[in-house]
Amino acid sequence: MSDPAPAPAAMRPRHPYGLPEDRRPALARARRLEWWTLGWMTSIIAVIYWAMGSSAAMRAAWIEDLLSLVPPIAFLWASRFEFRSPNDRFPFGYLRSMQIAYLGASVALLMLGGYLVIDAILTLTLGDRPTVGAIFPLGGALFDEPIWAGWIMILALTYSVIPPVILGRMKLKLADDLHDDVLACDAKMNKADWMTGLAGAFGVLGVGLGWWWADAVAAGLIGLDVTRDGVRGTVQVVADLMDHVPTGVGDRSPDPLPSELRARLLQLDWVEDVEFRLREQGRAVTGTIFVAPKAGAVTTADELMSRLREAERLAEDCHWRLYDLDVRPVRQLKTAVDQRSEQGE
Repeated sequence: MSDPAPAPAAMRPRHPYGLPEDRRPALARARRLEWWTLGWMTSIIAVIYWAMGSSAAMRAAWIEDLLSLVPPIAFLWASRFEFRSPNDRFPFGYLRSMQIAYLGASVALLMLGGYLVIDAILTLTLGDRPTVGAIFPLGGALFDEPIWAGWIMILALTYSVIPPVILGRMKLKLADDLHDDVLACDAKMNKADWMTGLAGAFGVLGVGLGWWWADAVAAGLIGLDVTRDGVRGTVQVVADLMDHVPTGVGDRSPDPLPSELRARLLQLDWVEDVEFRLREQGRAVTGTIFVAPKAGAVTTADELMSRLREAERLAEDCHWRLYDLDVRPVRQLKTAVDQRSEQGE
């Protein structure tokens, strides 16, 4: 494979992007949580595999736990690249590495959910009846009677519920503080983990009561919930990569940041109106600001350049997510024309 072509000599990289001091402890804590997640989930995977037997719900829980390793790995990988300085080859920096990680995590959820749903439907259609037999304690010395394997499965599933509940709640708060979609996706995966544990326990109990279909139904319900999260995440990250307007963490709710930025810039005594073309790049918000100066407020080119630099500094100081904004002067904006039309001017 040939080496990539060198960047043009006139290429001008962005200035580096970094978190403010008050946000860096939250990022360090998020990384520690993801390492803890990998450790806990590895132990859960081992326990579920040991107790799995022939239960479809247990198999679904085990596969779901396996894929739940993808979001924390994606987050830890992306956080290594996200704040690297732009260079001649990547003049816009590495901010989209977090979106690439989010795409990988969301697609993993989508594939997992689809597999579980299809497998459950096939099981119900073919009428495969799971068997949950009896096992003797190790060494045969604890009890004289055999223990139903379902109790072992339920104990394993109970263990699989506790860590995800705690870790998921902790990650949601950090995802909001850092405006991190990957961390929010991981928190949803943890939610799917503990819901999987509860649904799996229901399926095992159902088999014990003679409801052969309960195991497959539980696996299907797990698959539907995981598929829903995967679809939502995939749609969100594709919109991110297509430069949609800023939205809330892990959803499509409106972000108040553009309104706050517009109010701040309209406080400048020389600004008549402001419009934006903003997009999300990972946790950062970049784009173009169009500023219409008041008539007679700017008289020379040097004064205009000074005013534009003032607006740029004010905009980037408005919020820690705003980065590398391009402020452009225009004679008149559409909003100003509409306002004058309403006033009959």
